[in-house]
Amino acid sequence: MGRRKFYGWGAAIVIFIVLMIVTPAIPQSQEYHDFADQRKLFLGIPNTLNVISNFPFLVIGLIGFVLCLRGSFRLSLQGEVWGWSCFFIGVAAVAFGSSYYHLKPNDARLVWDRLPMTIAFTSIMAIFIIERIDEKTGMTSIAPLVMAGIISILYWRFFDDLRLYALVQFVPCIIIPLMAILIPPMYTHSAYWLWAAGFYLLAKVEEAMDKVIYKWTHHIVSGHTLKHLCAAMVPVFLTLMLAKRSIEADRISLFQQWRIYWVRVKESRFKGESLDCEYTAVSTTT
Repeated sequence: MGRRKFYGWGAAIVIFIVLMIVTPAIPQSQEYHDFADQRKLFLGIPNTLNVISNFPFLVIGLIGFVLCLRGSFRLSLQGEVWGWSCFFIGVAAVAFGSSYYHLKPNDARLVWDRLPMTIAFTSIMAIFIIERIDEKTGMTSIAPLVMAGIISILYWRFFDDLRLYALVQFVPCIIIPLMAILIPPMYTHSAYWLWAAGFYLLAKVEEAMDKVIYKWTHHIVSGHTLKHLCAAMVPVFLTLMLAKRSIEADRISLFQQWRIYWVRVKESRFKGESLDCEYTAVSTTT
């Protein structure tokens, strides 16, 4: 097992180095800061809706963190407590970092918008390793993963290159749903991971369609504001999952569950068709 981990990390590092060599730098576009909705709706707050739409992150982040500390969630491993605590701290901090950025969007403030999100992303990766692969490996990976996220932001800020940050943000978006589907879970209610991933994907679509949505809604709400609200649904679903789940007696992956369900559906259809054939045969002979 140790040799496999060594080879796995070695392959990952080699792939990363090759990607950094063969791919061009990705500078931060200044158009990113040009959001569709720049209205001051009340209290003189610039970009009002983009600022106040971060409030749900604070609420759900604090609720989740308190419930973690109180032991209200089914967390059977110590590493899970640390991982989920880091996640909810990151979620709560998004409210402050993103609000600060949207008051006056620029690169310097964008650092504080991305930093807490990165903490949340990397914590989730560590949590998945703890729950699905190995507790010790996952627990020891919390700090390195969080540091990797912080380094990716610093690298972007000092070298104006988003490649590292893009890896930190988008690799979990691919790996986490795959792990949720393919690796047998320790707990029930694993489907909530897919709901969370779906809302995050929807949030990214809304972010990309910021100005289009603002036009579609006749300047009522922009895509970026909706992005905040959809992204806040990710920790909401994960909190619900933590509150509802229990230890999974039969550790079967979602993929295996879907296969079993599909086989049963096919069998039931086949039996139904067989009964129809028998009924038809009897009817024609009488």
